[in-house]
Amino acid sequence: MLHSLKACWRLLHAVGHALGGWWTIRFTFPGLPQEERNLRVQQWSRRLLEIMGIALQVQGRPPAQGPVLLISNHLSWLDITAIHAACHVRFVSKAGVKHWPLIGTLSTGAGSLYIERERRRDALRVVHHMTEALRNGDLIGVFPEGTTSDGRGLLPFHANLLQAAISSGAPVLPAALRFADAATGETSQAPRYIDDDNLLTSLWNTLRAPPLLAIVRFGEPQSSHGRDRRAWAQALHEDVQQLRRETH
Repeated sequence: MLHSLKACWRLLHAVGHALGGWWTIRFTFPGLPQEERNLRVQQWSRRLLEIMGIALQVQGRPPAQGPVLLISNHLSWLDITAIHAACHVRFVSKAGVKHWPLIGTLSTGAGSLYIERERRRDALRVVHHMTEALRNGDLIGVFPEGTTSDGRGLLPFHANLLQAAISSGAPVLPAALRFADAATGETSQAPRYIDDDNLLTSLWNTLRAPPLLAIVRFGEPQSSHGRDRRAWAQALHEDVQQLRRETH
């Protein structure tokens, strides 16, 4: 009963925080320079984790500036918030997110690029926009697995979005995520969001969980010059796997 009451309070607080973010994006962002917008997104993300009872642990060195293509494993709807709390990144997200109530505005305000994963040809359009953004010095983030996993292993990496780094000459920075019980350090499945998992159920499980730890571990940047994207995707898969092991 106590866990449910605490979860209800966290939920109300989180909704209020999300509405505050929506207001900021709609009415404050238009008058702010991009650097200030990025800082606001990072601060908002850190505060949301706090509200939800999640502490942030950053390992390694987050990228201070672009151009960089960040790649990471994908576990949950919480991943973007956790990475944003460590450093602001423009993520490539599935197109449907753009139209979600409230979340769509937050995602777009944070600078997301959208891809229709069902249409193979849409990847070419997104790679073009990613390449332009990287050439302009942006930090871009992708989840090369293409979908979430249960965290026990890594799904194969799709190589197509790596072309943006190769075409722009931007380095790629591998990273790894893990959610853990803050008291024991054991991996927590509370935030998981895979297959038939329901977003609301995943959110409720996260809110009811004991205090959690979001661990974001950054590796070392890798040059994109002379790379074959398929071979590079396989090598990066091993790099992220190693970073995952190092979060334990």
